[in-house]
Amino acid sequence: MNEPENTVAHPAGPGAEADPQDNRRQVLYWRLLARLFDPEEQAALESASLAVVEDIGLPPALLDPGASVDSVVQRHPELAAEFDGLMVPEPDPDTDVDDTRDRPAEVRRAALVSKVLLNVFSTGTGAVSAGQLARWQSDAGWLERALGCTPGDLRGGRTGGGRGVGPTGTGGNGATPDLSRLIPQLGPELGALEGDLVKRMHLREVLADPALAARLTPSMSLIEQLLRDKNNLSGVALANAKALIRRFVDEVAEVLRTQVEKATVGAIDRSVPPKRVFRNLDLDRTIWKNLTNYSPEEERLYVDRLYYRHTARKTTPQRLVVVVDQSGSMVDSMVNCTILASIFAGLPKVDVHLIAYDTQALDLTPWVHDPFETLLRTNLGGGTDGTVAMALAQPKIAEPRNTVVVWISDFYEWRGEPLYESMAALHRSGVKFIPVGSVTSSGRGSVNPWFRERFKDLGTPVLSGHIRKLVHELKTFLT
Repeated sequence: MNEPENTVAHPAGPGAEADPQDNRRQVLYWRLLARLFDPEEQAALESASLAVVEDIGLPPALLDPGASVDSVVQRHPELAAEFDGLMVPEPDPDTDVDDTRDRPAEVRRAALVSKVLLNVFSTGTGAVSAGQLARWQSDAGWLERALGCTPGDLRGGRTGGGRGVGPTGTGGNGATPDLSRLIPQLGPELGALEGDLVKRMHLREVLADPALAARLTPSMSLIEQLLRDKNNLSGVALANAKALIRRFVDEVAEVLRTQVEKATVGAIDRSVPPKRVFRNLDLDRTIWKNLTNYSPEEERLYVDRLYYRHTARKTTPQRLVVVVDQSGSMVDSMVNCTILASIFAGLPKVDVHLIAYDTQALDLTPWVHDPFETLLRTNLGGGTDGTVAMALAQPKIAEPRNTVVVWISDFYEWRGEPLYESMAALHRSGVKFIPVGSVTSSGRGSVNPWFRERFKDLGTPVLSGHIRKLVHELKTFLT
């Protein structure tokens, strides 16, 4: 076929011979940028891109903004494998990249990349239906898969610098964009996009219709909106909202429970005699210890004593007090820590207490084993006054050296100095005090620098980042 008229000059400079494949790839990326920043269709770019896509044997549906990635893959299942890991960078070869790159393959990848990026980042304006939200969530899942992640991992409801997307590529060599270095920023941005779509959806009307509610996929953005709006729901809408919250809680709990199980556990307690059952039989040790009873004449080993493995772990009764800021900026932390507290509450000999606060404090300990019921009793939003939570937490500390206090907040407090002094007093008394600034899946969080510096000087630096860090800290102390 003839090359599209709307090609872009080769980046090598004036006088250099333009590479047809580079021009094709740039046409696709210019169309992507045009679509992202201008809702009006650019006819020349559309026709040129269509010619490129058809010539390389890809379906024209890739250029249809109304077609989800799911629908394209359903019609062309062979493309599913190409979308997986699409944006994961390959190791640079030792030789010159421009001399070795498979240019036709790069054009093909550019078309697939453009499809995923456009579907996820071009969200339009106006009201959003349940079907549109479900489609966006599915497309966002394909983007996460393209980046080598599990669908849902990046959006915070479930991770500086980087290379941006441009018509000449982002790797310095004109290749397909490598967004992997942007993953720490992409996660929160995807979560923000999803949150905006949820806010633009007439959620109450959707929840009132069981058929529409069934199309919703629970996510942190959706759960946040449901928790904020739960007091305004009733009847079928409230029942559907609770079902979505329960489903999300169960999904996150399964992930966190696996992380807790994989974390460090207590040392073997050899003061406890091993249980004499077959599954604990130490066959190798039994043979070794009885070798002196071997009869060469009979070619038999006579065993006069069996040896068993120790399986009991050393555990110390511990009290875990979790204090969670439930103001508007800490929704993700509230959900994650409520579920995490319930998991630790299920461990043997761990006494877990849970307190939520904004300008008032609420003792949620009676429901700590059921994160679903706990979340329904929270009241997200409002100001922040940690001194009211401290008043509830202090009486729970009977044995300071046997107690850990986890305080989750951004520490933008109304009465900062009195709160810090009481926290420092806890630390000096022997309490294991763990200030936590973020327990999101994305690891993104803002912490008051005044508190951050003082906690560092106190020897209890703020723990922030992925929730796995908190899991490891708690498991190490409690077992």
